[in-house]
Amino acid sequence: MHTAEFLETEPTEISSVLAGGYNHPLLRQWQSERQLTKNMLIFPLFISDNPDDFTEIDSLPNINRIGVHRLKDYLKPLVAKGLRSVILFGVPLIPGTKDPVGTAADDPAGPVIQGIKFIRESFPELYIICDVCLCEYTSHGHCGVLYDDGTINRELSVSRLAAVAVNYAKAGAHCVAPSDMIDGRIRDIKRGLINANLAHKTFVLSYAAKFSGNLYGPFRDAACSAPSDGDRKCYQLPPAGRGLARRALERDMSEGADGIIVKPSTFYLDIMRDASEICKDLPICAYHVSGEYAMLHAAAEKGVVDLKTIAFESHQGFLRAGARLIITYLAPEFLDWLDEEN
Repeated sequence: MHTAEFLETEPTEISSVLAGGYNHPLLRQWQSERQLTKNMLIFPLFISDNPDDFTEIDSLPNINRIGVHRLKDYLKPLVAKGLRSVILFGVPLIPGTKDPVGTAADDPAGPVIQGIKFIRESFPELYIICDVCLCEYTSHGHCGVLYDDGTINRELSVSRLAAVAVNYAKAGAHCVAPSDMIDGRIRDIKRGLINANLAHKTFVLSYAAKFSGNLYGPFRDAACSAPSDGDRKCYQLPPAGRGLARRALERDMSEGADGIIVKPSTFYLDIMRDASEICKDLPICAYHVSGEYAMLHAAAEKGVVDLKTIAFESHQGFLRAGARLIITYLAPEFLDWLDEEN
């Protein structure tokens, strides 16, 4: 074609040509408003009261219940690869440990406080978040103290949760993360930390938008925390309750939360976006929960998806929705994958 003929053809609209902006791997990274980095990743640890425990969780591929004596060998390679933060869940297995008020939750000889002290000593650079809830420690498996009719006693529950949070902070936790969803617990926890002169060095990361649903089964297998009777629908949010979630976000922020968790993540990206707008001055954390993690593994095992590709796709979705942090069981894999990407 002669130059004159080329110039006379119908011109393409300049604004319609986008491919030049992402035709190279580096350009595709530049298109990300937020890029996934190692310091965003928070890895869940299930610490049992058997110090030599190392038990595979069948419903959670590659995840184990671990005793304190096994933590060093488990964490050392992950920290060497760049793991910056963990969230601790205690799992009492000794018969007779559980009671109606979750006394074992802040037992100085229990798994969480022992885990905090061990990690602070062995891995001082690792940031320690402690989940604050009673469900693993109560004989009934609910997240608070109950009335005789089985409903949540709000006053006793938040008082107990605040005590647990303060004792975790006293033991050396950098952050407490109340996951119970019982009304008013952020205020009591914050007040307890202030009274203990710990509020200035303890981050309160609230599970402000935590929904009831069908994605927590593998976690309950790992933490042995399924309720013995009933469910948690009266204190965790209903899946369709976007308005309730917005109110909970506003409430917990007003009560002193320093950061916000949205849980689950994949099916609740609209809530994550709401959180990033309502709580725009607070870090937003996505919790990629056990059921979501197990689904990705199941799909990969059947050849429906490639695990690495779908993991990046899902976690980049959280960042697009406004998350800055991600609690994820895929943290060990991402430590390797992010090195490969770079």
